[in-house]
Amino acid sequence: MFKILTLNNISPTGLDRFPRDDYEVASEILHPDAILLRSYNMHDMVIPATVSAIGRAGAGVNNIPVERMSRSGIPVFNAPGANANAVKELVIAGMLLASRNICQAWDFARSLEGDDAAIHKAVEAGKKQFVGFELPGKTLGVVGLGAIGVQVANGALAMGMNVIGFDPGITVKRAWEMSSQVRQAASIEELITHADYISFHVPLVEATRNVINHERLKLVRDQAVILNFSRQGVIDDAAMVEAIDAGKVYAYICDFPGNLLKGHPRVVALPHLGASTHQAEDNCAIMVAEQVRDFLENGNIRNSVNFPEILMPRNTGSRLAIANENVPNMLGQISTCLAESGLNILDMLNKSRGDIAYTLVDVDSEVQADCLEGLGAIEGVLNARAL
Repeated sequence: MFKILTLNNISPTGLDRFPRDDYEVASEILHPDAILLRSYNMHDMVIPATVSAIGRAGAGVNNIPVERMSRSGIPVFNAPGANANAVKELVIAGMLLASRNICQAWDFARSLEGDDAAIHKAVEAGKKQFVGFELPGKTLGVVGLGAIGVQVANGALAMGMNVIGFDPGITVKRAWEMSSQVRQAASIEELITHADYISFHVPLVEATRNVINHERLKLVRDQAVILNFSRQGVIDDAAMVEAIDAGKVYAYICDFPGNLLKGHPRVVALPHLGASTHQAEDNCAIMVAEQVRDFLENGNIRNSVNFPEILMPRNTGSRLAIANENVPNMLGQISTCLAESGLNILDMLNKSRGDIAYTLVDVDSEVQADCLEGLGAIEGVLNARAL
């Protein structure tokens, strides 16, 4: 019986992927085999020694101590792309909110007083201040061409916009998904100097913290619209407000309210709605639940942020899943240990990612406790499981 600890409310549609005959799922549980969460901050949490995997029902993992998990041989799974359509729709809505001054016009309309005749007169007199512009023919710059960025780029093209993208780490899969009409920028500087709208879809790491700051805001086109539906901290809020007040930036649309932003007339700060649809919550939960289950039962790894992707069909017999430091002679020592335990290797697959290596080994008979103890005693082995 596997035990799953949930730290947030996870969509029941996703939790249903854990068969109740084989899994116990609860928000309070002793000795869990895996942890599922959404926004819970795990950085100060004592992780139970029984935990083998962590699953984030979403894309970002800033709330998870990934490096600490890597040192313990624990893969952290996420759900990239499961909420992509939800975020894409909000980005498109954000461009429309900015270009047509919808929020400002709504505030104006709600403040009107008097009888209907007086309101009609005030509408006709006041609507000119909300004249906007249309999207076709404008250029959207997309920084970050992962699952969300590619959908945003393709969606903008469908509306008649020109699109320029920047992502030095774009994957082959995402490149195939993206329209060939998206023009490639060689740098962020090139992108922001050619775009009327700029949308960010990057994780928050040191390289992306305040990626839009005072210096880069000087390079953007006059009256540009900037959108941030990725992570708080990617944009320097103080620098953004200064650029808006100076007339350099037309509007800032984001998903992260703060005291500097929430009352500004040219800022629309939404309460982190990016993935807040029932469909996105279900998709994220289903995706991460299936990945965690496959790992616990078969040792396979898909969509881990700290471990290599590794998938190996099961053979008859038993399986070992071994996480270790990526150093020489680990496979030799593992093979020797198995031989000393009288186990014959039927199949083996080894992959590495940075400082972490991971090995799946199918053997011809049941793995005994002394074999696991022997594997755990090898210097550099982080953990070993018999499946």
